[in-house]
Amino acid sequence: MITRRSSFGLLAAAAFLPSRALANVAPPRSEIRDGLAKRFADEGTAGTFVGYKVDDYLIIASDRERSGERRLPASTFKIPNSLIALEIGVVTDPDKDVFPWDGVQREIEAWNKDHTLRSAIAVSAVPVYQEIARRIGEERMQHFVDLFDYGNRDIGGGIDQFWLSGNLRIDPVEQIDFVDRLRRRALPISKRSQELVCDILPVSNAGSSVIRAKSGLTGREQGSLGWMVGWAEKGGAHTVFALNMDCPGPRQVAARMTLTQACLAEIGAI
Repeated sequence: MITRRSSFGLLAAAAFLPSRALANVAPPRSEIRDGLAKRFADEGTAGTFVGYKVDDYLIIASDRERSGERRLPASTFKIPNSLIALEIGVVTDPDKDVFPWDGVQREIEAWNKDHTLRSAIAVSAVPVYQEIARRIGEERMQHFVDLFDYGNRDIGGGIDQFWLSGNLRIDPVEQIDFVDRLRRRALPISKRSQELVCDILPVSNAGSSVIRAKSGLTGREQGSLGWMVGWAEKGGAHTVFALNMDCPGPRQVAARMTLTQACLAEIGAI
């Protein structure tokens, strides 16, 4: 039986990634917009943007190639990591459970303090989420990564490193599929865990629109890849999106959200 969740994944693959098309079903409406690709070039880098306009069942992408390439998720994995932590009780309350600072001075000053889950995801505190992953453990982590059908499902490379420098890979279409299931509270876990993670996701405002999104950035040894994944709410209309881009310098790192907003504006999502 093809559910809305599985059909979205299959149809998106059919639309943009013919090598991964797995079913003989008609694809959703889809468009490639060269103007989106130009925005990355204007920023002096390369990247990809994919947006899924839910109400229109329309996928809009900047390209056909990079949108289907799997890459390290970096800190966008804090979304499933948070879900798993809440689902199994590693965290019971995102505002009350405290992860004490380990006393190690790190370059990002906001990490050098105690954190709750809400404050940790807000500043993308890697050490907190590494501790969460260690508490979850490999067996339970693998179970939920499989359950979520998350990317290539490979958590090799260390329980506190696999999403940063290890074997886990995910492409923008798969990111959208996963985030859309969370947005709809349709993941195969409790509604409570999904509600709490949706509530703690960082929020940005663009005019009257709201963007709920998580950023990600790999280390230089992994290519300095930047991510932004989430969804935009404009009135009652929702658009799920994933952007990744090469971030060779501070300019590109800072441009992840501004480029995301520019792409969302171009497709009428905000």
